[in-house]
Parts: sequence; structure tokens; C-alpha cells
Amino acid sequence: MMIIVVEGVSAAGKTTWCRSHGQLYLIPETFPSDRKAQPRTGEATAQYWTNWNAKRWGDALLMEREKGVVVCDTDPLKLHYSWCLCQIGAFPKRQWELQLKATRASFQQKQLGFADAYLIKVIDYQTAKQQCEQDISRVRDRFELHFRLQPFLIHWYQHLEEALGGGVLWTLPDDGLPYNVTPPNELRYDIDVFNRLASSLEGSRR
Repeated sequence: MMIIVVEGVSAAGKTTWCRSHGQLYLIPETFPSDRKAQPRTGEATAQYWTNWNAKRWGDALLMEREKGVVVCDTDPLKLHYSWCLCQIGAFPKRQWELQLKATRASFQQKQLGFADAYLIKVIDYQTAKQQCEQDISRVRDRFELHFRLQPFLIHWYQHLEEALGGGVLWTLPDDGLPYNVTPPNELRYDIDVFNRLASSLEGSRR
């Protein structure tokens, strides 16, 4: 039984890797159809995105029960995204605080949790840009913004790795799913770990 999260910035190649090596176990990156109609800020907006993330986590749990292994294209917890945007000044600090509050509440109710393993793809700008331009199947009009998030995404998962005591692999293995990368995560719903992670990131705004 294992939930594996695959993460990286836009055009890093995570979706391609997921489809190549985890198609039978894949929870794809998806978005609610009415997302563009939502206000950018506010408590209701924070809860809106937390609910969507919880839905993806629920889908992952269902597949884990059915198939034993799950590959999530992007982290269902998704809290790193708000934090990273906040670090570059593209997201209000107050909204990050609301997102953290809503996510913590869902975590305490076991509607969201930590995965068993995290595969993080770090990529250089030129390679990512080339992959972005070659992929005509998707519109990446925010590529430049998203690439700016990479240093902070790395920072987030370094802190998560420390909080969990492991479970992060800084590559997407060429030979496929790393079934033995880590034992099952006994801290999946540990609120103390969640709070330590959040606390460790306080004061990291640059």
C-alpha cells in the first residue's frame, strides 16, 4: 500500500513520467471547472481549493485500496503552491494564512494527508523552456511565473523531508516506480508533523 507524489514546476516532465510509468495507478492533475469564477482571495476561496485537494486525496485513497499503489501527478495536499507563490510576492500573505488554516482543519479530519513517497524533479530553465515550447497539447501561459517557484518548491520539500524523516527522492527514476524507496508512512495524518512543517517555514518569506 503506497501513495507516491510526483512534483516539479511546469514543464519539468512530471506528467510525461507519470503516464509512462504509472498510468494504471494514476491520479492526474485536475482542476475544478468553475475555478475561474472564484474570487482570488477570501476564506471561501481557501476552503474551495482545500475541498478540491481533499477530493483528489480521497480519489488516491480509493485507488490505493483497489490497486495498492497510487501515483499522484502533483501533491493532493497542494499547500506548497500557495506558499511558493507567497514567497515571490504573487500571493497575499493573508491568503496563504487562510489556506494554511483550511488545510490544517482538513488534515486533522484526515481528509488530507502526507504521501508515502515524494519524487521531485528539479530542472534547469533552458530544458524546461524547450519542453514547454515542444508540448503543443497544453497551454503554459504562466510558465515564467511557475519556473520562478522552483527554488521555493525545493525549499518546501526539503523541510517536508526533514519533518517526515525521509520519503523524498530528488529524481524521477528512469526505470519506473521506486517501490522500495521508503516504508509506508506511519505519519500520514500526524498533525504534529504538519505543524512542525508549517512552523519551520515561518520567516522564510524572501
